[in-house]
Amino acid sequence: MRLEEKEAQYHISKFEKLEIPKKTNLTTAGEVENYLYFIDKGFVRFYINKNVKNDIKEITFSFTSENSFTSAYDSFITRKPCEYNIQTLKKTTVFRIHFDDLQELYNKTTVGNFLGRISAEQLYVKKAKREIDFLMYSAEERYLDLMKTFPEYILQIPLKFIASYLGITPQALSRIRKRIF
Repeated sequence: MRLEEKEAQYHISKFEKLEIPKKTNLTTAGEVENYLYFIDKGFVRFYINKNVKNDIKEITFSFTSENSFTSAYDSFITRKPCEYNIQTLKKTTVFRIHFDDLQELYNKTTVGNFLGRISAEQLYVKKAKREIDFLMYSAEERYLDLMKTFPEYILQIPLKFIASYLGITPQALSRIRKRIF
């Protein structure tokens, strides 16, 4: 989709560029998500705090990396508090747009609607794939797919978060890695 210079500048003016330090929450459970983010550089993880026998455990259930939209999108569109956290895993550069500004783009421009559709489609496909993977594949198969699809995750994300994402303990991940390497 081609933009005229004036329209492109209008869209750009709605985004704010931020450099966010490592281990900083973009979104915290209990808050309403007000932003849609585009990750220029870095990684984020999605996690919940789960009470297991009076011990709070962080369970990672998603990652997002460079050149992708991310958000607590369910909270963003429903305007209800989020039930999970989104945290940077390293210094991360994002471009973010506020909910109200995105609504303005939707209402005033065709490209705004295109942007919204593309971001929603990306998030939906990622969520559907994750659910299907858990139903159809073993932890080892999910790990091999993660290595193939997102090798940068394996190289740059702490293994305790990878294990949690796969739904296994770090020890089980260690056994899988010994078997395949």
